[in-house]
Amino acid sequence: MPSKPDWNEGRAREIIGGLSALEGATLPILHALQDEFGFVDARATPLIAEALNLSRAEVHGAITFYHDFRSKPAGRRVIKLCRAEACQANGCEDLVTKLRARHGLDADSQDDERLTIETVYCLGNCALGPSALVDGELVGRLDADRLAGLCDGASAEKAQIVGGAA
Repeated sequence: MPSKPDWNEGRAREIIGGLSALEGATLPILHALQDEFGFVDARATPLIAEALNLSRAEVHGAITFYHDFRSKPAGRRVIKLCRAEACQANGCEDLVTKLRARHGLDADSQDDERLTIETVYCLGNCALGPSALVDGELVGRLDADRLAGLCDGASAEKAQIVGGAA
């Protein structure tokens, strides 16, 4: 996963200025900032509020309401683990329990420079659950060993090939 540039107020102002005339510009601006920097820095809140004539509270509320926006950079590897009903029926909660017990990793609290594990609800791969999105790549029929391998840096492609052969 390519690294993102460090937060830069000048670049943030360019992004905000370029999108501020859009109807409902808050979300496009937040997405663009996260695409550029990998997260929405708290220093962007007053810039967005000023550009859109919103309160800082309104901007902060938008950032915190949507789970896809992050306030700090993600780890080098991001695993979005589906925990919706179909994946639950196929054992995703058992995967979470084993990941915690065997490896000390936990969804939604494992977030450091190396690894971010996030819960999501439905990746649209219900027939092949449990599923995860690993650095943007869909992996189905996940088991505890392959999930642990992905957390340790194994390629999503290898995990998918093994999964397809299972």
